[in-house]
Amino acid sequence: MWRAPSLANIRLADGYLRPRQETNHSATLPACLDRCRETGRLDAFRLDWKPGREPVPHIFWDSDVAKVVEGLSLDLMLFPDPQRERELNEYVDLIISAQSPDGYLNTHFTAVNPDKRWSSLAHDHELYCAGHLMEAAAAHHAATGRRNFLDAMVRNAACIASQFGRNPGQRRGIPGHPEIELALMKLFGAAGDGWLADLAAYFVEERGQSPNYFTEEARRNGRWLPELEYMQAHAPAREQTRAVGHAVRALYLYAGMADVAAHTGDRELLDAVRRLWASVTERQMYITGGVGSAAEGERFTNDYHLPADSAYAESCAAIALVFLSHRLLNATGDGRYADIMERALYNAALAGLSLDGTHFFYANPLEVDANTHEHGNIHAERQPFFWCACCPTSYARFLPQMGQYACSIGPGQVALHFPAALEASCPLDANGPNGAAAQQLDFSVESGWPYDGRARLAVREARGEVWLKIRVPDWCRSPVLRLRGEPLDCQPLNGYVTLPHPCRTGDCVELDFPMPVRLLSANPKVTSCAGRVAVSRGPLIYAAEEADNGAGIASLILPETPAFAEIRAPGLPTGTVALRTGAWREADVSEGALYHDRALRRSETDLTLVPSALWGNRGGKAMHIWLRRS
Repeated sequence: MWRAPSLANIRLADGYLRPRQETNHSATLPACLDRCRETGRLDAFRLDWKPGREPVPHIFWDSDVAKVVEGLSLDLMLFPDPQRERELNEYVDLIISAQSPDGYLNTHFTAVNPDKRWSSLAHDHELYCAGHLMEAAAAHHAATGRRNFLDAMVRNAACIASQFGRNPGQRRGIPGHPEIELALMKLFGAAGDGWLADLAAYFVEERGQSPNYFTEEARRNGRWLPELEYMQAHAPAREQTRAVGHAVRALYLYAGMADVAAHTGDRELLDAVRRLWASVTERQMYITGGVGSAAEGERFTNDYHLPADSAYAESCAAIALVFLSHRLLNATGDGRYADIMERALYNAALAGLSLDGTHFFYANPLEVDANTHEHGNIHAERQPFFWCACCPTSYARFLPQMGQYACSIGPGQVALHFPAALEASCPLDANGPNGAAAQQLDFSVESGWPYDGRARLAVREARGEVWLKIRVPDWCRSPVLRLRGEPLDCQPLNGYVTLPHPCRTGDCVELDFPMPVRLLSANPKVTSCAGRVAVSRGPLIYAAEEADNGAGIASLILPETPAFAEIRAPGLPTGTVALRTGAWREADVSEGALYHDRALRRSETDLTLVPSALWGNRGGKAMHIWLRRS
């Protein structure tokens, strides 16, 4: 139904997302490159490893380099830089040099275990690494116009296609870590070879079939096998009804399923994805948009099991939920997917990266205190890198894409999903004389989003008949839209208001989405949140942290009807809106007793809250999102 505009055609100009892109350009990408050099990840592609030498190229190293190369490519479309483009092409040439004559490309299995190719798909990440290299190749082609990496990865896909399928002599194998499904669809979009989409569809359809490939593989290898649910291989993909297992694997699989369904028009497959997305977002998602509640297995657990202090909520999983929700939004035009995409994008997906762009959370608990630091979640402080570096390198490629989530293009229409300040040029599908788009909408948005719900959209040029749709967020109760100063009917259909006539050059649409502070409660089945509330304003979820409130945040209590004032957030970026209200602090009257029956004492105090995605940038170790309420 819809598609994202080209990355080259949309430029964020806001104070929340754009600075993250700029920091990615100046700090995150260089830092990830440095770590890939220091750890040997880049040099692994030289294939000069010898037994006994350290470090040994690891089974998932290729994916880390691939994600950084993808990030460099996408970043180049935002920040053209001839020197960086030359460096990027050198990295690409190095990667291609490691490809075998038959098209195979994997540094670990070429240099370390050449006789073990495809022998342990459940554990060894070959297809996962290939998928990330394919995504990097598609991005490199889009950024530079060069085909060398793209053609190399098409050859790699041909090697894989020769090995896997349902024809005689082929393995009926699938990846233990889904990712190649969506990557093949990106490669298909760039290269145009239909068999690439067919291979993606094979990997989707073969998952969970009987006899189960992973069970047979484990029997052959005599190797331990996780339960099939962990790898989403317990049932055929289109028959699965509940999100289970490793959260990132699940969301990557669902994204690949959505891509295949959109390409083939398979309504049953798309309905399966929507069902699984609902399982995640209606029963297994944190209020920030984080997903995957258990550190053991980085996985989904039971419905409504969403503990705040031990939340895993891996950064990669929040990013993957943005990917999936964006795909379903474009496939259906349903604003529910934009609501979740926005929540995850503005909260959980950015929380894992420091404002300086060089320190990362792997996990994202919603409650951090001394117990969390000393005995619980080892990821309660951001780190420069991780041995398993999936999250840092995911940011390197995720941040350049954020502008594409602001709007979509469809037949004869453009949809604005959130009014961040931006400049956009949206050529539609039809082409006119001399290759110019017969339908095109160029527009700009001025706003203080996500802190200010007022925005002004100006149509710079409207060519042909183009209709504009504007999303009304689910959190906005009293939206106001005006076209050329005249109020519009704000009764949304599927979450969107369509302007009453096709866009005209010079049109001006004023948006006013009021952002009162709201106190959100959890479903009673989320027992860990009983008696507590979370504070939200607009698309943002707020947190109380030690930098503003001192230690002992658990002793703070909101009144029943708090009166919030908007204040400047000290030590955070200019324009950040913090919230302050009167509250109570409960005194420690235990006198050292573990349990006691003494009367509690409260004193009046102030409580300050900041956007949860920005916590942990000003010192202090304690943070709570869920707060006690009188």
